[in-house]
Amino acid sequence: MERKKGWLTSGAFAALCSTTKETLRHYKDVGLLLPAHQGDNGYFYYDVEQFYDFYAISIFRQTGTPLEEICRCLRGQDTPKTIELLREQKDRLEAERQRLEHMDFVLSSALRNLEFGPGPDMVPRTGWFESERLLALPVRELEELMPLEASEEKLLIAVLERCRALCSQYGIQTDFQLGAIHQPGEQGGPGAISHLYTRIKEKSDFPYYKEKPAGYYLYLCCRGRWDISEGYTALKNYILEQSLNITGNFYACDLAGFILNSVEKNAASMISVRLSDGPTANKQL
Repeated sequence: MERKKGWLTSGAFAALCSTTKETLRHYKDVGLLLPAHQGDNGYFYYDVEQFYDFYAISIFRQTGTPLEEICRCLRGQDTPKTIELLREQKDRLEAERQRLEHMDFVLSSALRNLEFGPGPDMVPRTGWFESERLLALPVRELEELMPLEASEEKLLIAVLERCRALCSQYGIQTDFQLGAIHQPGEQGGPGAISHLYTRIKEKSDFPYYKEKPAGYYLYLCCRGRWDISEGYTALKNYILEQSLNITGNFYACDLAGFILNSVEKNAASMISVRLSDGPTANKQL
């Protein structure tokens, strides 16, 4: 590595720190990181120990700390102030970590839903579903909040506002993609809706928590329509025709969500119910 009388040139020091000479020049101009030596030739040189000063600056910069605040911290060598600043930045990083985890959850959920996409419309199929964690609102509770004559738009507003309030109260992350839980009805089909739900990121200990169990499910996708009542009928008829054994609730969920659902032709929903006999219950697969 290039040295000059025991000092590192700005180019060599920039290479050591994986930065640019322009960045070092800017830090020098604002008084943040001054070269340790100036030679007779007018060039500036750095001591290798200043690598740790630059590293500290880069850590602060990555957490969004203003240069002025970094200057005050490094110049003053004030331990209590430094501890306070580090704690502030740690809290900021934690908030950013949670934000990124939430975005990963939302995007992963949307991607998984859309990747169900290429399959045929209104054709029952079977597949393995991982467990899903749900924030489930009892319909009876929503009925108490809304008058019987309330429009679908007002009901949706009430559901979203209630979900948002509960997520804030319990510190829960959700993708706000809505679904419905149907209790089993007569003759193998879905009965009345018991809950409206939205998926949440992690298992939680709160009154509205439910879990859709993992297992092999019979499912059917409805595309290009808001009204999926035909899908319920098709799934029920298929269960009866194939003499399938099902267990648990029926789940209906939106697949396209906020990504594609601005027009009806892009609408996509899925209805599913767990098979008690595993994948061989569907004779087609």
